[in-house]
Amino acid sequence: MSTSSAAARELGAFLRSRRERTRPEDLGLEPGPRRRVEGLRREEVAVLAGLSTDYYQRLEQGRGAKPSDALLDSISDALRLDAAEHRHLMTLARAVRQPETPKRRKQDRVPHNAERMLESMSLPAFVLSRHLDLLAWNDAAADLLGDPLELPRDRRNMLHVLFHDDDSRLRCKGWEAMTLDYIGLFRAATGHDLSDPRAIEVVGELSLRSGEFRRLWARNEVRDNVHGAKTIRHPRIGDIDVEWDAYPLRGVPGPTMIVFVPAPGHEDRLSLLGTIMADERARKADPLESRADKNYDQARRLPR
Repeated sequence: MSTSSAAARELGAFLRSRRERTRPEDLGLEPGPRRRVEGLRREEVAVLAGLSTDYYQRLEQGRGAKPSDALLDSISDALRLDAAEHRHLMTLARAVRQPETPKRRKQDRVPHNAERMLESMSLPAFVLSRHLDLLAWNDAAADLLGDPLELPRDRRNMLHVLFHDDDSRLRCKGWEAMTLDYIGLFRAATGHDLSDPRAIEVVGELSLRSGEFRRLWARNEVRDNVHGAKTIRHPRIGDIDVEWDAYPLRGVPGPTMIVFVPAPGHEDRLSLLGTIMADERARKADPLESRADKNYDQARRLPR
């Protein structure tokens, strides 16, 4: 399948998902007792956007339509798309209109200054590629969310972790909402290049292995930036409430840094976790010291 035809199909699926999501009453339309479709009808979108029903139907079906930016603006207004969704719509349309040309793809790398930030930060943070591959992380992130080094290299991907690592589900309260955020980041970052081999690999493998992924992927969520709050259920110290934000790094699209900040009142919990895990790392790095501590503890328990 050519890149433009793949983009046309993706554009159609995206429009259809947004039409089905939009309720008639949101636009001042009467729902009507005999409405058989979820959301708006195609003809209603066409009327609101000022185009023919046949042309809009061709758009949704990915059949040769190459809409102008002005027409897409009208459709975006009709469907009440937000800024991220509008940008994604335009990205897909440009891919439909562009002639087939070989793409020069660059591997996402962590900028040097970002590496230094990770090393110096006490807050949990990690860097993801546009495909959500884990490129770098600090000890605080490994302590809070689990150590990526315990995963095979080809599974150090945030979507793979979320769908195939049982520990991630146990640790993250509100797992589905957070997962949709990451899926939305992935879709927005890869929408400009639907023939990207790594993107195809990630989506293809997860689609084969997880019905839950297929369900969430079909929602066509898009995020160009994410932030929010969630509760981490840590096996060592219990619940830690955190807020998280995504910070795009150099390159468009390019890597993104995710940073977690403890919610007010939970700073001590995060600090305690860092102390406990740092002590464990020190013991693993120096087994002789660990053995001496163990012998000392045993000596203290001997009867006098």
